[in-house]
Amino acid sequence: MAYIINDDCIGCGACAGECPCECISEADGKYVIDADACVECGACAGVCPVAAPNPAE
Repeated sequence: MAYIINDDCIGCGACAGECPCECISEADGKYVIDADACVECGACAGVCPVAAPNPAE
């Protein structure tokens, strides 16, 4: 399952800088993950200060 970024996102961009696939982008002040490119590594979740990235269910 790819990761998703929930509504807790504060738009800091820490996740985007950590993503090895560069599949995280900013949209309207929040960040989103391209599920087709996500390799489920969890790097984004490890650096997020508000635990917004989570595995999709």
